[in-house]
Amino acid sequence: MKLAAREPLGALLSRRWHDPAAWIATTDVFFILLALALPWSTSLTAIFAVAALVTMAPFFDANGFLRAVKRPASIFPLALFTLALVGMLWSDAPWDARLHAAGPAAKLLMVPLLFYHFERSTRGVEVFKAFLLSCVLLMAMSWLVAYDPRLTLNPIAGHGVPVKNYIDQSQEFALCAVVLAYPLLSLSRAGRILPAMLLGAIAIGFVANMMFVVVSRTALVTMPIMLAVFGMMHLRWRANAVILVAAIALAGLARTVSPQLQQKVNSFDLEYRLYKEQRASTSVGQRLEFYRKSVRFFAESPIIGHGSGSIRGLFERAVEGPAGLAAAEVIGNPHNQTLNVAIQWGALGIFTLYAMWISHVMWFRGGGPMAWVGLMVVVQNFFTSLFNSHIFDFTEGWIYVLGVGIAGGMILKANADEKPASSSAS
Repeated sequence: MKLAAREPLGALLSRRWHDPAAWIATTDVFFILLALALPWSTSLTAIFAVAALVTMAPFFDANGFLRAVKRPASIFPLALFTLALVGMLWSDAPWDARLHAAGPAAKLLMVPLLFYHFERSTRGVEVFKAFLLSCVLLMAMSWLVAYDPRLTLNPIAGHGVPVKNYIDQSQEFALCAVVLAYPLLSLSRAGRILPAMLLGAIAIGFVANMMFVVVSRTALVTMPIMLAVFGMMHLRWRANAVILVAAIALAGLARTVSPQLQQKVNSFDLEYRLYKEQRASTSVGQRLEFYRKSVRFFAESPIIGHGSGSIRGLFERAVEGPAGLAAAEVIGNPHNQTLNVAIQWGALGIFTLYAMWISHVMWFRGGGPMAWVGLMVVVQNFFTSLFNSHIFDFTEGWIYVLGVGIAGGMILKANADEKPASSSAS
């Protein structure tokens, strides 16, 4: 039997260089690497994002991209970034502060690009799997660091946090745990017990880590909301009633056996009382002061705000009392996405922000696993942004952009594939 001649390396590289499918695959690889890096490293995430953009360029279809941009789900992220740029014109902050404020909104430019790319790619699921795998590895590392703090890669991160911080870690674990509920239910209904048990064990691992190692108070508040959305969408009312009773009982048991949860829950009341009685600069007290002053700043310029980068300067001029009091704290981020936008860009910014969230919820209102992923990303971001500025934060912002962009692109691809099939059937 005669073996086929091997293609010369130069010819192979030349053929792949001129092959659009090869470039799409290369871009997919960089997005997979980005998803793997996101829970661990900001630098690698940025590097892989730039590399993905570069590999899109050789066969970039301007008409296809314009079709993606014209959708409301793309228009409003672009509008929010544009507002951050234009808002520099009427700000009185130093120019470095104006540019620094506009920078975090730049990642929103990726949303239409992700729609465009993953309408053509077949590897969107692999990106989500890579993120899940990375979070599983982070969870394992978290358990190890909780047992032996010397293993941490970030000595100042705190108990059970190998890298970054406990807020980012809790957001990632909570999202993975809730998103896994959909495939777990689907596999169980299909009789595929072993895969369902594997996913269930992973989800329980995330929840157990948040119960016994470390959890953010934001995750404690928002995770039950996400689970409630799952129940309303995918379970009957009797099952929801049983789950609600079981969840209340489990929460009570968890608080009893978990010192971590006890400390987090008790800290709400303690920090609030210290703030009300002594005006102490506790975490709860700081947020209440940030919110109080932010509403005042918004009232001073309600239509277009004070401009990009103006927040820190406003808080510096609004210091009340000596250091150590909550009212004396100076911040460049009021820890609320709506107020962050309202101070800088007024009602115009608030409208754009909420229009973006609503357009993305509407985009994912249908059924299917990708709609579920996208919806949970939006729901989590909306509710956690009541306590943080998670659109503009690095990790949470990238989770939002990737989740919405990739899931949205895959839905576009599925809809495009259905049209020829329905046309031929008719």
